[in-house]
Amino acid sequence: MELHGFLSYLIKCNLEEKQYTIFGYKGKQVRDNIHSYDVTRFIAAFIEKPRKGEVYNLGGGKLNTCSILEAFSLAESISGKKMQYSYNEKNRDGDHICYYSNLDKMKNHYPDWGITRNLKQTFEEIMKSWSGKHKPVVL
Repeated sequence: MELHGFLSYLIKCNLEEKQYTIFGYKGKQVRDNIHSYDVTRFIAAFIEKPRKGEVYNLGGGKLNTCSILEAFSLAESISGKKMQYSYNEKNRDGDHICYYSNLDKMKNHYPDWGITRNLKQTFEEIMKSWSGKHKPVVL
């Protein structure tokens, strides 16, 4: 969807050469991105050793951040297709200019867990998935 799941939708637009709309902040809003494999690894670690009353902000952390404009560049470099986009000056309601998760608490509580897929790998796997060339990962 246009307003949710920004990374997968952005990559799909790039591959299909469809227009992506940037909402506000001149496309410089920054988000962290996490691969679903790393999400499932954290859930498995938590199920194995649950900690009562703890709250975790699961994300890709500082090393897996990018702005929308940086995401365009990375998508273009992998697909070889120019990103088609328009700009709407109104930012999405409740949108932040910059957000990334601090992973220190999770790494402290679950030292065997960590990010295994970097931003480029995540982009490549999403592109393979959209193009039907992706093989599922078995845990």
